Amino acid sequence: MSKTIRQLHRGRWQSAIDLATRLCDSQTLPCVAIATGTEYEIEGLTHVGRQRLNHEAPLRDDAIFLVASITKPIVAMAALLLIERGELALADRVVETIPEFGCQGKYGIELRHLLTHTSGLVDMLPDNLELRKNHATLEQFVQRTCEESLTFSPGRGVQYQSMGFAMLGAIITRITGKSCARFLHDEFFVPLGLNDAALGATDDWFNGPSNKNERIPDALVPEGHTEGADWNWNSRYWRQLGAPWGGLLISARDLATYAQFMLRHGRSSDGQRLLSPAAIAAATRNQLECMRDVPEIERRCRPWGLGWRLDWPAHSANFGDLLSTHTYGHWGATGTVMWIDPEAGTFGIVLTTLPQEPSGKYLSRLSSAIAAAWE
Repeated sequence: MSKTIRQLHRGRWQSAIDLATRLCDSQTLPCVAIATGTEYEIEGLTHVGRQRLNHEAPLRDDAIFLVASITKPIVAMAALLLIERGELALADRVVETIPEFGCQGKYGIELRHLLTHTSGLVDMLPDNLELRKNHATLEQFVQRTCEESLTFSPGRGVQYQSMGFAMLGAIITRITGKSCARFLHDEFFVPLGLNDAALGATDDWFNGPSNKNERIPDALVPEGHTEGADWNWNSRYWRQLGAPWGGLLISARDLATYAQFMLRHGRSSDGQRLLSPAAIAAATRNQLECMRDVPEIERRCRPWGLGWRLDWPAHSANFGDLLSTHTYGHWGATGTVMWIDPEAGTFGIVLTTLPQEPSGKYLSRLSSAIAAAWE
């Protein structure tokens, strides 16, 4: 990879800011936070739009976003840390840690399958909405996943599966004796100085002097969720659940700091080694290549790392159209995307509150504008 230090072209970066501003001024997007940078610097952190859907107050400069599925690769890196320590291996079967999982054809599912979306598990449970309406616990989501049958045999297809990350969070908990949220906090968020990051808000976010809950902008919720004020994305229940598949709350600055940690191959800004370069490399290379029973078109055109979505040729999927083939990252259903381009040595972050479906095109356009600002 090139070690050339890239520079941000101020005129092109202003074009990216102008695009974000136009999208908010036209009420196409409620709000946008964008950031970019290298392993050395965070550049251009910008917040535009509204903090509340029905109020003109501007988006706070310290806004904290529910980033939805960007949670998944961050949880995946916690599993990689346990692999480094010899407490897990990719070939471990889930039933070795969670015996009750081994029914309905799921006995052969390995950790590798959870991390690459090749398990055959469903994305969302058939009774997902009922569980949320009843304020189900993470343990109840895990129990229901253990009861579900598969849509295909493990390792024989690719199907995006949020419930695979529900199981991953449960594995982390059973191995470490800590909740997935606490493990992330202790092993990554504290040493990286991520003071505005949590896998599920704690009570002090609502009742403490900082009142971080007020810093979370309102999200537009999908059709069918608008009546769920006590269980949808904007509810205290969901913000506190800490779903390993989509419950991360984080500011744009803290997410940018995490992207820098990845570009530094696992080191914090003060030189702490939190993950090995070997773990970063394994997580961000095509893990489907060697899975011979996965359809060839998936291995070649829609590759996955371990928790990270890689570059998909001819399918921008919100990463934009100007990034290298070595790019990896993730998106979130709440209207968020983060990408890291190790070839260029840069990253891009776009956080909105408009669901990415069917409006991911705005994330793609903003991503392209960010990529174009580097020279």
